[in-house]
Amino acid sequence: MTPMPEKVAITVARGDGIGPEIMDATLQILEKCGAALAFEEIEIGKAVYERGFSSGIEPGSWDSLRRTKVFLKAPITTPQGGGFNSLNVTIRKTLGMFANVRPCVSYHPYVDTKHPGMDVVIVRENEEDLYAGIEHRQTDDVYQCLKLISRPGSEKIVRYAFEYARKSGRNKVTCLSKDNIMKLTDGLFHDVFDEIGAEYPDIEKDHWIIDIGAARLADTPEIFDVVVMPNLYGDILSDVAAQITGSVGLGGSSNIGQHCAMFEAIHGSAPDISGKGIANPSGLLLGAVMMLNHIGQTEEAERVHNAWLKTIEDGVHTGDIYKEGLSTKRVGTSEFASAVVDRLGQVPTKLKAIEYDKTTSACFVLPQLKSMPPTDKLTVGVDVFVHFRGTADELAAGVQKNLMKGIDLKIITNRGVKVWPGGMPETFCSDHWRIRFVPTHADRMSHREIVEILTGISAAGFDFIKTENLCTFDGERGYSLAQGE
Repeated sequence: MTPMPEKVAITVARGDGIGPEIMDATLQILEKCGAALAFEEIEIGKAVYERGFSSGIEPGSWDSLRRTKVFLKAPITTPQGGGFNSLNVTIRKTLGMFANVRPCVSYHPYVDTKHPGMDVVIVRENEEDLYAGIEHRQTDDVYQCLKLISRPGSEKIVRYAFEYARKSGRNKVTCLSKDNIMKLTDGLFHDVFDEIGAEYPDIEKDHWIIDIGAARLADTPEIFDVVVMPNLYGDILSDVAAQITGSVGLGGSSNIGQHCAMFEAIHGSAPDISGKGIANPSGLLLGAVMMLNHIGQTEEAERVHNAWLKTIEDGVHTGDIYKEGLSTKRVGTSEFASAVVDRLGQVPTKLKAIEYDKTTSACFVLPQLKSMPPTDKLTVGVDVFVHFRGTADELAAGVQKNLMKGIDLKIITNRGVKVWPGGMPETFCSDHWRIRFVPTHADRMSHREIVEILTGISAAGFDFIKTENLCTFDGERGYSLAQGE
């Protein structure tokens, strides 16, 4: 007699809105498919926010997540207004889930789409970029959000995309960035893509600027296979890609790290249909299929995925994808789950059946990051940002009155555009100014000189709000020039 496999503990959260309904449906299918799972349940979301936990999760719940290392999460509702953090972002970053993977597949002709052959996987960086969430209001007019791109973060996500492509039998990886404008941040991401891509000669690779790349993804997604992007672009385009398959409600998502992983639907909590029993559980179910693959239960993942495809193929549809003349039966959430259970062990005959690789674990381990040798970092100037209502000429004259010997006021910009010396009268200026200082007496600037520059600016009556050191790294400029400089 074959011994029963040891059950894998996973943490489950039912979430808000339609979350409890679609989670019940998903767990019903997981229990019937033969998956060896033990469920630990935690509470997250709206009720936790309302109890005073601004992150949407109670401290004790982290113990379960860190113990099981696998999280099946239904969508939640984040209260509107300030003071509440995105739980998804908090969990992803706290537990180091650096890769967000979203397969976007068309199910023609059973789900309406203009792209019947679409089968694209979006691999999105999950921890940095603008999602670092570092924002400041700096003046009456201007707010700032810092875009942070690191070499280690870029290396992890790019290598993950290539490893995913290789393991999944995919032939091409595309990078999307905006490095024609953000030459340092997106430029680094593109450079890392080229460096790591060279290690995968068996995989085709290309790069697109994000704007035309997004247009091509929406228009001709068939030319893409695996697409890797920084965080914000990936967040936006993964929803676009899922929607043009026919329904964002069918999209599942995984969030993968070295230590923990989270699986969910792409869509939100849909409170407008909560409690009506009509929600489509497919997104969360396909997220659970990714989870089964992740923990090595590939046979069970294959059974569920093919049963789901057979249900779609048989025309048993929830109202969001129901179509007269094509669908055979309109069902609610629980009925749909029962239909999938009834088809466990069956495979589709018109849609492409799924066959997962059962010889190796889907949870591949990336190689350790290589430490970069330290560079020769040299501070060669400073940008000082000030809050000032007046003209560029007035600002320059006031600053120069107290400027110390050996330091040159090189340029003043407003919103990145050069406005002094030789600015254009047509340029609109806000109350947020950048003043660039460089040394004239040496090839470097000391911290003491930066402090003295700030002292002089303050003495002249100007309100400085932040500084950014201008540095070179092994002689390479580590800062951008002004537009028009």
